[in-house]
Amino acid sequence: MAESRLTQHYQQQQQPSDAIKGMLPERTPSKSQLLAVVTLLPVGGTLLLLSGLTLAGTLTCLALATPLFIICSPVLVPAALVTGLAIAGFLTSGAFGITALSSFSWMASFLRRMRAPGQTEQAKRCVQDRAGGQKVRETAQMTQQKAQDTGREA
Repeated sequence: MAESRLTQHYQQQQQPSDAIKGMLPERTPSKSQLLAVVTLLPVGGTLLLLSGLTLAGTLTCLALATPLFIICSPVLVPAALVTGLAIAGFLTSGAFGITALSSFSWMASFLRRMRAPGQTEQAKRCVQDRAGGQKVRETAQMTQQKAQDTGREA
């Protein structure tokens, strides 16, 4: 009877581990994967510990400095607002500058690709179609005719 209880107890302990083994992948990880885990686990743990300490320090300093912030708030709030708006202005200016440079870069690469002899006419037609269609074509043809007439007269 005692043996059957021990056997049942042992079988009950084996069943959860079998279930866990069924969830694990069947092939073993490679040496490089094990090395990566062994190396990155302490680094990740250390960084997590440092972030927790930083959060605790920040909250402590904030709790200690809150009375000073409340006393000086008539000065600090406008200063923070001006500083925030200045930073937002600089970031917006930088974003617009990067956008302009990237559009110029795209345009330059597009024009370099269009230097092939037959493609420039195709590009002109494409731009004309997108820019205004028939009216632009008519204006371009009139300008071209005037330039040819002027060339013949001279």
